[in-house]
Amino acid sequence: MQIIDGKYHANQILADIKQQVKGHNVGFAIVLVGENAASKLYVNSKIKRSEEVGVNAQLIQLDSNVSQSSLLSEIDRLNTDKNIHGIIVQLPLPGHIDKDLVQQTIDPDKDVDGFHPVNVGYLYSEIDKGFIPCTPQGCMELIKSVESNLEGKIAVVIGRSGIVGKPMSALLLKENATVITCHSKTTNLSSITSKADIVVSAMGKPMFLKKEYFKNGAIVIDVGISKLENGKTVGDVDFEDIKDFGLKAISPVPGGVGPMTIAYLLKNVFKAYKNLSSND
Repeated sequence: MQIIDGKYHANQILADIKQQVKGHNVGFAIVLVGENAASKLYVNSKIKRSEEVGVNAQLIQLDSNVSQSSLLSEIDRLNTDKNIHGIIVQLPLPGHIDKDLVQQTIDPDKDVDGFHPVNVGYLYSEIDKGFIPCTPQGCMELIKSVESNLEGKIAVVIGRSGIVGKPMSALLLKENATVITCHSKTTNLSSITSKADIVVSAMGKPMFLKKEYFKNGAIVIDVGISKLENGKTVGDVDFEDIKDFGLKAISPVPGGVGPMTIAYLLKNVFKAYKNLSSND
């Protein structure tokens, strides 16, 4: 069984971005609302990687009780700032803020998370424009590092969020895979996943998927990330249970999808810079 090294693939992407960024003033704004510990950890990783490749990352930290109108005003300011080429608002947001409205306020040309309805529309169309969410892009690269031709493969995506599940299904369809989307209302999940050539899981249920959920020779991408009481970080797949099972390949947690997400985020930021510079 191949363990797909997400750090290796991410470092390849970041090295390429670093070469391309040289000599360019690429600006990236991260808006963080509140003191969510996990969010701060993710943001710090994004800022660190940005600095490593030469992207000017700017953190806008707002109090958890910030008004929705104040947050939207800050996004409007960033939309018009010519030194900022990519904008993300770190999720989750406090309950009094409308996440969808926030995402719709970001200029689609700077929406490097790929969550704006305009970019979602491009993904589901045949028009090669806009930004694709970063985690599904990273998952696709990991899959294709093992199997380059996905035509006719049966692919099961567990999860239907706009961040991972739905865009992941769309990307697999573009590769001519036969795609089944499963979710919390799906019955007899193992009867579906055990027939799949590719399984991408974004459940967020620690070690839920045992060997009976897979078939021999399957490629498994584990997007789930949970922290156990003992401090160990695990994915949706029970790695100990499947390690001697005949999978073709699996992405580990940690060290699989996570590094790829940040790599593709910075790839999107540089793409935004190029697009906006060519429009000036």
